[in-house]
Amino acid sequence: KKRKIKNRYRISDELWKKIEPLIPKYPNTHRFGGGRPRVPDRKAMDGILFVLRTGCQWNALNETGICSSSTAHSRFQEWSETGVFLKLWKIALKNYDELKGIDWSWQSMDGAMTKAPLGGKKTGPNPTDRAKKGVKRSLLTESYGVPIGLAIDGANRHDCKMAKATIKSIPVKRPRPTKRKKQGMCLDKGYDSGEVRDLIKEFGYTAHIRSRGEEAQAIKHEAGFKARRWVVERTHSWMNRFRRVLTRWEKKPGNYLSLLHFVCAIISFVVQGYSDRLLLPPDRFQRGV
Repeated sequence: KKRKIKNRYRISDELWKKIEPLIPKYPNTHRFGGGRPRVPDRKAMDGILFVLRTGCQWNALNETGICSSSTAHSRFQEWSETGVFLKLWKIALKNYDELKGIDWSWQSMDGAMTKAPLGGKKTGPNPTDRAKKGVKRSLLTESYGVPIGLAIDGANRHDCKMAKATIKSIPVKRPRPTKRKKQGMCLDKGYDSGEVRDLIKEFGYTAHIRSRGEEAQAIKHEAGFKARRWVVERTHSWMNRFRRVLTRWEKKPGNYLSLLHFVCAIISFVVQGYSDRLLLPPDRFQRGV
């Protein structure tokens, strides 16, 4: 008997309205215009979300009643290649910018390493896990934790080497910093090098590099000081709620990156009040929380 899946593992109506226009139309290639009916795209997307949220194997979908694993996986591959999930993240950021406004004044970047048991391109020995295969995701957020940049590489890749790719991955147009409207880049001590400082300056940022201990001391002794780098660590935590990206099971880096783009899009929509059952109630994402 197949288990009934709760609604929080399905695409909400409001989110589907954003996704549906991005999905390529599938032409009927049958010579007589007939053939077996195609599984609805929404059911396939529900299956992808279920795998992304729970971290289960694709074949486990066969027991859920959502759709078959082969359909969901093939549709995911198809949409990954056409950039559907990246486009969705871009739309989510544009909507967020219109509704609340992306705060470019303070941005934070940090990396997080996860396991990659099956290996594949853009994986490497994890120096914190006995050199087992792993992947590092480098994340850039605006001042309230909304993800605005993302890159992946092997777990042995230093954060400094991923900074440029992360900044260049921003899917929306970034305003040019001015003397009146500066853009600060908050980084930890892992980025403290001449190479990174030159890179940050090249992109027009003002570098703010402090260790976690320094920030804690500044909060105690400097009146009005506000720690800003922690938001990127919180966003990494939000991303880990989607169990499929917590451990990389995809051998193709493009597939893993598409899952991360989907996660970034969902988080960006949740901040606006969309799809609240997919992660946390929207009030947990209000500015200043």
